[in-house]
Amino acid sequence: MGSPFALVLHTHLPMVLNHGRWPHGSDWLCEAVFECYLPLLETAHRLVADGISPKWTVNLSPILTEQLASPEFQTELSFYYENVRRACVESRDHFDRGGNKEIVRLTSFWEEFYERMWEMHRRIGGDIPGTFAELQRGGHIEIITCAATHGYLPLLGRDESIHLQLRTAVETHRRHFGRAPRGIWLPECAYRPRYEWTPPTGRERGRVRWVRPGIEEMLAAHGLEFFVADAHLVSAGRPMFLYRDFMPFKAAQDEPASSVPGTEARSPYAPYRVASRGGTGTTVAFIRDPKTTLQVWSRERGYPGEYAYLEFHKKHFPGGLRFWRITDNSGDLGRKVAYDPALAVQKVGLQARHFVELVQSTLAAAGAGGPAVVCSPYDAELFGHWWFEGSLWLEQVAREMARVGVTAATLSEALAGVPPRATLALPEGSWGEGGDHRVWLNRDTEWTWDRIYSAEAEWAALLAAARGPKGDLARALTQATRELLLLQASDWPFLITTGTARDYAERRVAEHYAEFKRLFEMARGLASGEPLSPDDAHSLRRLEREDFCFPDLDPAWGMGPPGRG
Repeated sequence: MGSPFALVLHTHLPMVLNHGRWPHGSDWLCEAVFECYLPLLETAHRLVADGISPKWTVNLSPILTEQLASPEFQTELSFYYENVRRACVESRDHFDRGGNKEIVRLTSFWEEFYERMWEMHRRIGGDIPGTFAELQRGGHIEIITCAATHGYLPLLGRDESIHLQLRTAVETHRRHFGRAPRGIWLPECAYRPRYEWTPPTGRERGRVRWVRPGIEEMLAAHGLEFFVADAHLVSAGRPMFLYRDFMPFKAAQDEPASSVPGTEARSPYAPYRVASRGGTGTTVAFIRDPKTTLQVWSRERGYPGEYAYLEFHKKHFPGGLRFWRITDNSGDLGRKVAYDPALAVQKVGLQARHFVELVQSTLAAAGAGGPAVVCSPYDAELFGHWWFEGSLWLEQVAREMARVGVTAATLSEALAGVPPRATLALPEGSWGEGGDHRVWLNRDTEWTWDRIYSAEAEWAALLAAARGPKGDLARALTQATRELLLLQASDWPFLITTGTARDYAERRVAEHYAEFKRLFEMARGLASGEPLSPDDAHSLRRLEREDFCFPDLDPAWGMGPPGRG
C-alpha cells in the first residue's frame, strides 16, 4: 500500500427530534441533511460512478443514526423542504421588487439546489443510514461508531456509564449497518488514561478516589480496535481549537480543567498502540495531522475563509437563505457582496490541487523512514454547512488524488498497511480549547455535571437492585436509562460554553434530569410493589414516544460487554 491518506468524517447531532423546531431543534437536523449529509452521498455516488472509490472513514453517531432512521425525521424533513421552497419564492419576490437582479438569480440557485437534494432523498428512499451502509458494502467507505449519545467519556462519573455508552453504540451500529464497528470516534477526541480518579465537581469531589481503567481498556472490552486522538497528545505541540473560527468561545482560562501532562514528541504520522501504565496495549490510536487539519478547518488561515465562498453568518430573513460571499475579513456583514457560484467553483479546484500537493509533500517527508499515514479528521458538518463548497471540494480532492496516484484508505485499510510503530501511554486531553476539558467543564457547566453524577449514582444503585426486571418496572428502568444517556451528551455543555444555544442546552439538561428523576422514583415504587398510577403510565408512554432512541436498549449493558452484563 505504501503511505496512505485517511480522511475521517465525524457525523453527529444530538437528539433534537421532538425537542423543538426553530430556532433550535429539528431544523438543525434538517439543515444538516440538506446542506451536508445528502451532498456527501451525492458526491460519493458521483465518484463511484466514475470509478473512483472515495475511501472515507465516516462516523455516524448512534443518536444521529437513530434520528435519521425514524418516521418522525421524514415528517420534519418534508415540512422543512416546504419551508425552504417557500423561502425561495418569497425572497425572489422581495429582491425583484427592489431591483436586485443578482440576488434574484441566487434564489433560483437555491431553488435548484434544494430540489436536487430532495430528489436525491427520494431516490434513496429517504434511507440515509442505509445508503451509507450500501457504500460500505461496496468497499467505498468504512463506517465507525461513536459513544451512544456523544457522552464526554473522561468526565463520566462511573465505569457503568462508559460501558453503557459503548455497548449501546456497538449494538445500535450492528442493528443499522449489519456488522459491529471496528473503530470509534471518541466524542471531542477526549481521552483519559488509567489513574486514581476523583469527581472534578460535586459533593464527592476530593472525598472519593478510586483507580479507573483507561479509555483504551474500555474500548478493547467492547471489541473496538482503534480511535482518533489529537496531535498534541503525541507531538507536544499546541492544541488547535478551530471551532473558534465559527462560533464564540468565552470560558476563562482559569476555570476547572484537566491539565495535559507533557509528553515526549512523537510523529503524528504513525498509528500507536495505547496502554496505560506500561500495559501491553491492543487498542490503536490514529493521530490528527495538524498540517492538513489547519488548512481545511481554519476559516482564518485555511480554505473556508476564501473571499469568494458563501458567507455563513449572513442570512436573509424571513427564510434564512444566504446570498452573499465572504468578501473580506472585516467582519462587517453590511459590506458583503453577492455570491457568485461559478467563481466559487473555480476556487474549489485550485484549493483541491493545493491540498493534494500538501498531502503528497507531507507523506513524502513522513514516510522517509518507512510507511506513514496522514490522518485528517473533521466534523462532517464542516463540509456543506459551515463551508458550503466543502462537499464539492471533497469531490475534487478525491479526483485529484486518483489522478496523481495518492493512495486513499479507510482507517482499517491504513492499519493493515501501516502497522503501529510503538506502544504509548497517552496523556489526558481532548481536541478542545487548551487541549483539556475546559470547554465541557467550567464554572458555567459545573451544575450540569452535578446532575449527571447524581443521576449516575441513583441509576447504578437501581440497576444493581433490580436484577431481571419485568413489565412496567423494566419499561421504567429502560426509559430512565435513555434519559440518562441523553443527559450525558457532550453537546449540552459545549453549547453552554460557546453561547451558541445556551438557553436551549440548559433547558435540555434540566428536562432530561427531571424526567430521569421522575422515572427513577417510578421504578423505585414499582420495585417495592406499588402499582403504576394513571399519571405515571401516561408520562411513561409520552417519554417512550418522544425519546424513542435505542429501542433494544438493555440497562444491563451498563454492567459491561457481552459475557459480563
